[in-house]
Amino acid sequence: MTDHSGSCLCGTVTFEVKGEFGSFYLCHCQHCQKDTGSAHAANLFSRSARLVWLSGADAVTSFTLPGTRHNRSFCQVCGSALPNTQVAGLLVVPAGCLDTDIAMLPTAHIFSSSKAVWEYRLGEVPAFAGLPE
Repeated sequence: MTDHSGSCLCGTVTFEVKGEFGSFYLCHCQHCQKDTGSAHAANLFSRSARLVWLSGADAVTSFTLPGTRHNRSFCQVCGSALPNTQVAGLLVVPAGCLDTDIAMLPTAHIFSSSKAVWEYRLGEVPAFAGLPE
């Protein structure tokens, strides 16, 4: 069994995931664009792994967009995305909240028909190792 650990940006919330992830999707839907403020969400999914809150569980809030299955959990202090179990039997973990490395590559891009217009030409954009001067 593989264990992963993670936390929010401010460190109020810490957790462990005990078990394997079954899939890793990069979701380009407009809901994920809105709640990440980016081009896509990067979420790991598992039907067998177990989530253990180590600290700050009382600081975790969840939101479900009315009329949809779109939901997210986040830290009340810093707003960082955190794991959620809003769908029965399914653990969803935002990849960026993990403090341990994950070996798996994304399984697929989903809702690619909703990609942000500016995302199609990202290969043409310069890359810097840190903040450009």
